[in-house]
Amino acid sequence: MSEENREDGLQEDSQAGEEKRQNRLMFKKLLVIAVAMFGFGYALIPLYKQICELTGVNILTPKEINLKEVSNSQVDLSREVTIEFDANTQGPWRFRPVVSSMKVHPGEMAQVVYEVVNKQAYKMDAQAIPSYAPQQAAAYFKKMECFCFKQQTLEANEARQMPVTFYIDPALPKEIKLITLSYTFFEVGLKPKAVTAKN
Repeated sequence: MSEENREDGLQEDSQAGEEKRQNRLMFKKLLVIAVAMFGFGYALIPLYKQICELTGVNILTPKEINLKEVSNSQVDLSREVTIEFDANTQGPWRFRPVVSSMKVHPGEMAQVVYEVVNKQAYKMDAQAIPSYAPQQAAAYFKKMECFCFKQQTLEANEARQMPVTFYIDPALPKEIKLITLSYTFFEVGLKPKAVTAKN
């Protein structure tokens, strides 16, 4: 009897040891997965910016512009390009361009204003992401000042006018006569809970 008990005890010890080994292995796997997920999340924004810069789509940050080139650029009075302005939002706020289109000569400085109203009862951080049509026009659309260069913080119910100062590079292919500049305005960060008054 005592020998059987001893064998049962050894089996239980080996099973417990095997369970501990499997638990440690599972913990290590989960830890690796968690670290990999954190690393991917951390690298996602710089990776997105690099892809945008390579493809010329949704450019978030301005490239360095030589201001001497801008001030000395020649305006091409022989042609006009129509610029259409578009705005898209996700969330309870109003976002729109003050004018829907304008005509500019390549090389001519121009400015358009977008209006945004935060209709929420709390402060909001938002980012505007630009896109261009046709896509190849992105390389010729030079922004000097833009609200899309950084996140915007809007207080509850705040209205704001945000300018975009730009010019069209005179090297724009002559067959492009229409460019659409579209912004999508996203809320960034977590929404805080609305403050309710206590009775």
